[in-house]
Amino acid sequence: MKNNPHIQQSGIAPDVEFGKDVRVIMPVNLYGCTIGDNCLIGPFTEITRGVNIGNGTKIQSHTFICELVSIGDDCFIGHGVMFINDTFSNGGPAQGDKTKWKPTQIGNRVSIGSNATILPVKICDDVVIGAGAVVTKDILTTGIYAGNPARKIKSNVI
Repeated sequence: MKNNPHIQQSGIAPDVEFGKDVRVIMPVNLYGCTIGDNCLIGPFTEITRGVNIGNGTKIQSHTFICELVSIGDDCFIGHGVMFINDTFSNGGPAQGDKTKWKPTQIGNRVSIGSNATILPVKICDDVVIGAGAVVTKDILTTGIYAGNPARKIKSNVI
């Protein structure tokens, strides 16, 4: 017996709020989010319900930004960055129980390198996260962080 899948197209839902002069490179999945002024959203990016992206932020291709994420102004999110809101607190996925999800807050002027993974954390202003880093704890001091788990490797940020 042959089954037919339910096929949906990627795209931009009507409930997305855009600021002025936003550029979106298709294909993308955007729904229920807010994108500030002068932002760039790269292709193959998904930004989900309730996400807020600040003014002047650039999000490169193949990035996933899940619910409960807030990104400040003038940030750079590299290629393939993954944000996580489910910490598997019960030993497995929350399976739709959003009460178990946790928020992530990214400050202003934060640069996150390609293929970084950001768990539910707070990252202060003026931080650089190295490519491939895994951020598992809050970052409350300006600097450059890298590794798995991410650790501060330099205090100065240009």
